[in-house]
Amino acid sequence: MDDLEKAILISFDESGTMNSMLKAQAAAFIQQIKETTSICSICIEKFCFSKLVEVKFWCLQCLHEILRVRYSSMSSEEKDLIRKSVFLMACGEPVHANDTNSVRIFENPAFVKNKLAQVFVTLISFEYPGIWPSVFVDFLPKLSKGAGVIDMFCRVLNVMDDELISLDYPRSGDDVAMAGRIKDAMRVQCVPQIVRAWYDIVVMYKNSDPDLCSSVMNCMRNYVSWIDIGLIANDIFTQLLFELMLVDGLPDQLRAAASGVVLAVVSKRMDVKSKLALLQNLQISRVFRLVTADSGSELISGVASLLTGYATEVLECSKSLKPEDGKEVSLELLNEVLPSVFDIIQLDDIDPAFSIVHFLSVYVGTMKNHSTLTNTQLLHLGQILEVIRTQIQFDPMYRNNLDMLDKIGKQEAERMEEFRKDMFLLIRNVGRVAPDLTQVFIKNSLDSSISSSENRNVEEVEASLSLFYALGVSLSDDAMRTGSGLLGELVPMLLSTRFPCHSNRLVAHAYLDTITTYMKFVSENTQYIPIVLRAFLDERGIHHPNVNVSRRASYLFMKAVKSLKAKLVPYIETILQSLQDTVAQFTRMGSVSNDLSGSEDGSHIFEAIGLLIGMEDVPLEKQSDYLSSLLTPLCQQVEATLLNAKPHNPEESLPQIENMQQIVMAINALSKGFSHRLVTTTRPGLGLMFKKALDILLQILVVFPKVEPLRSKVTSFIHRMVETLGPSIFPYLPNALGQLLIESEPKELVGFLVLLNQLICKFGTEIRDMVEAVYPVIASRAFNILPRNDIQSGPGSCAEEIRELQELQKTFFVFLNVIATHELSSVFLSPKSSPYLDLMMQLLLYNCCNHKDILIRKACVQVFTRLIKDWCAGLYGKETVPGFQRFIIETFAVNCCLYSVLDKSFDFRDANTQMALFGEIVTAQKLMYEKFGNDFLLHFVSKCFPNIHCSQDLAEQYCQKLQGNDFKALKSFYQSLIERLRPLQNDSLVSR
Repeated sequence: MDDLEKAILISFDESGTMNSMLKAQAAAFIQQIKETTSICSICIEKFCFSKLVEVKFWCLQCLHEILRVRYSSMSSEEKDLIRKSVFLMACGEPVHANDTNSVRIFENPAFVKNKLAQVFVTLISFEYPGIWPSVFVDFLPKLSKGAGVIDMFCRVLNVMDDELISLDYPRSGDDVAMAGRIKDAMRVQCVPQIVRAWYDIVVMYKNSDPDLCSSVMNCMRNYVSWIDIGLIANDIFTQLLFELMLVDGLPDQLRAAASGVVLAVVSKRMDVKSKLALLQNLQISRVFRLVTADSGSELISGVASLLTGYATEVLECSKSLKPEDGKEVSLELLNEVLPSVFDIIQLDDIDPAFSIVHFLSVYVGTMKNHSTLTNTQLLHLGQILEVIRTQIQFDPMYRNNLDMLDKIGKQEAERMEEFRKDMFLLIRNVGRVAPDLTQVFIKNSLDSSISSSENRNVEEVEASLSLFYALGVSLSDDAMRTGSGLLGELVPMLLSTRFPCHSNRLVAHAYLDTITTYMKFVSENTQYIPIVLRAFLDERGIHHPNVNVSRRASYLFMKAVKSLKAKLVPYIETILQSLQDTVAQFTRMGSVSNDLSGSEDGSHIFEAIGLLIGMEDVPLEKQSDYLSSLLTPLCQQVEATLLNAKPHNPEESLPQIENMQQIVMAINALSKGFSHRLVTTTRPGLGLMFKKALDILLQILVVFPKVEPLRSKVTSFIHRMVETLGPSIFPYLPNALGQLLIESEPKELVGFLVLLNQLICKFGTEIRDMVEAVYPVIASRAFNILPRNDIQSGPGSCAEEIRELQELQKTFFVFLNVIATHELSSVFLSPKSSPYLDLMMQLLLYNCCNHKDILIRKACVQVFTRLIKDWCAGLYGKETVPGFQRFIIETFAVNCCLYSVLDKSFDFRDANTQMALFGEIVTAQKLMYEKFGNDFLLHFVSKCFPNIHCSQDLAEQYCQKLQGNDFKALKSFYQSLIERLRPLQNDSLVSR
């Protein structure tokens, strides 16, 4: 072993034990060898004589790199050496006279032979047909040497397809032209001989070397798309291919490879009449029996793909052909193959589901314009429905996992949810073309499910219910309301059914989702309301023993209440009585479950009750009693808990804290059913109850000021009360805001700012004093937490902390914008706030020029625009804020309105974001001219434009546009001006 071989072995070592310095030395030595003038002969010699596969691979890799990088600069002698040597290697012939190991190339691992094929193909890409026109003609006679050369020939053709010809990969224009050149030359020169060689090899080796035959046919499959189809789609070749598929004794791999070639023939692009003749001549029915035969999965998968592809091509023919051109023939072929397609999708060992579902969707789509369907079409649609029903059934082996919804169950549920998307789309399409057939099928499925035994029935029932659900989602409002077809029978049947396996979570969920889907039907047919209520309120729904089902039912019941609304007034007493235990259980100590999602936490039952008792149709006295009977015990629970609380030991108080969270959520949800008008104008007594509840819940913030989940829940309730109580909430706000401002962590500060934004947007100047009181505290904390420039992530920085800082920054800028745009800018100038004015200006300025989020930049510019309006009286007015006008003209205008848009990162093509920001920047310029007149023009145009190499002519045009009344023309001109000036800038000027 010489030094080069040692260096190559060291460089290939991936054990992790090799000394890094040694590896670096090896790499340097190899690079030195690569740069020698004799590197080509070194590689060829090493490849021929070394027994180390790593060395052989390196030699081929090096040759490949040389050809790719510097073919055009190589000498003719080097090219000739590589060409002759690589050809001899591929044919298993000696390159050197004393080389006795040439045939052993075929004993190398596949990766070495593939790399040799890659070098061979690289030569072809440069030299065929111009320099090396005989490459294929010379190679073909060598195939008689045996399996090794044949295998190498297949590898060369496969690599050539991958790297040069196949359209499955993106190609440049030059690459496409090269591929065309190669294909044209091969068609003229050698394709018939290659096809003949393929045929002879398969005939010769089909019994003795089926692996080699499979390789040949897999290679052949890639070339069918562009060679003369008559070379393969003829009686002799197709007879061989079908013989290979149909002979039971042959290996599945070989039979599947044959089916792949036939599929390539079937998929060949050609004139539709020629395609139909080809498909008819194939007599594909010969392979139908293989779908149900006891064959291996590889063969079944191959045949499944073949028949699906064949059916797709026949269907395309039937869509394109006119009756006189053979449309009937295509329909006959389609009807012939469809039963096998239905059989394929039912098989367990293969997964051609996507292509088959796509085919079936297209097939169903062809019937949309048919006024009447034939019996054959109806039969096929019935089979499609049966296929769907079978395919969407869960595997019984996951029954317990799905019922408990453990990790495995969740994974299976997610997989099935994704799989069902296409299936549900398919059933909706069937429902549109054959609504009666679909509804009868669903009715029969439900009938069958009801009568089946409990143990066998879970997956069947769930699938039948899911089909009915999918149908409901696709129905129009009119069809749902009128109960077209069998709906008038199906929906009542569903509502009154108690399935034997209703205790199973899957079935219960599917049942609840389905009846919720048909609420529009119930709304129009109010006689079914009592049955709906029973379904939701008994053990099928809210009283289901599984808590996941019970809380899902609570959520869906809330949606049903929204849908039925005033029609439920006569049933309120019944509903409330039925829900007494559920309401009590929700707020009972220890009832919190961490396994339930936020959208189904159980509080929706209170929202449903709120929607019911909050309607104006409910008599005042009853409404007051209902609300009092719910709010009073909940508030009493909170008061009692706070009285006995141990705030200094949160861990010991954890059950009480969790219980209070539940109660706050319940009261919050309950309040959603009561409108502002109802509780403040029509029936103010109800408002008093909510005010009392608010007063009590605010005490939570006093006792537990630092328990974030509780703060969050109480803050959410305050948000709700702002909308519900309106200005009558004012007396409670100082206390609430004071308590919420105790915490200053970024996450808590964000929540506080969101609440303030809501208050300002709703009440505006009415809460000026409150905003003025809290702003200095907020500003102090925000400016201490937020960086003056970009939020950096670096070593040791926590991703969660970075996200919280980014969220705080965004919310703070929105807060400043809300203040400025709601006539509250005087807040910034109050005695306690004014010390933060300069910091605010610098932060706004930096971010309106540099922030990556365009919407934040826009918000910052809007703040400046509003402050200019508020604080600048005009040409002869007195300055409200000394120095502000000068700052705007000399700093804001120059940095934001000029330099920031000159920066190449400002993308004018991004209409949704950058152009929105650009519009604000141009608006600011227009406003500055209106407010400051020549003072603005003198600095912006006379002083700044020369610095950015703007000509006098363009400067004058800008002034004209600015002084005119056409804003759109000004904006358009300024954009074109910036784009013309950008190439004239140097980096230091633009980046400042």
